[in-house]
Amino acid sequence: MKFSTQEEYGLRCMLQIARLTDEDSTTILEISKLEGLTPPHVAKLLMILRKGGFIKSTRGHAGGYTLGRPANEILVGDVLNALGGRLYDAEFCTRHSGHHSICTHDIDCSVRSLWQVVQTAVDEVVYKLSIADLMRQSEPVSNVTLFREPKRLQPIPS
Repeated sequence: MKFSTQEEYGLRCMLQIARLTDEDSTTILEISKLEGLTPPHVAKLLMILRKGGFIKSTRGHAGGYTLGRPANEILVGDVLNALGGRLYDAEFCTRHSGHHSICTHDIDCSVRSLWQVVQTAVDEVVYKLSIADLMRQSEPVSNVTLFREPKRLQPIPS
């Protein structure tokens, strides 16, 4: 299983912005230097994050990017979903139906069951972690409280 580079780099850019104090902002050039990414790539990622409401931008000489809301209110699952979508969703079988209009295993599919279980397991982690949790560098992510009630966990349609 793989997460896309867009999700990886988008999260890294998000964390660069989250590390700022409330009075500070950062620019595309600063983030691109810190993360080793091209400015156009960072600009694309920040546009997605801004449209998702995770960050906000201010124009002008003193402008830049800041968080759109507190880091503890931004769930990693929501950010990943905005950057690339879910591993498994209701349209999965339609997109992977081969040459047929519907999957030949549409009625009884053990592979779909696997992807549903994997998606549920991923959701149980990423929808319980906030950006603030990821910023706690002294504490490994595995030790973050993963057993609190999720703020938003969507069931997977069958």
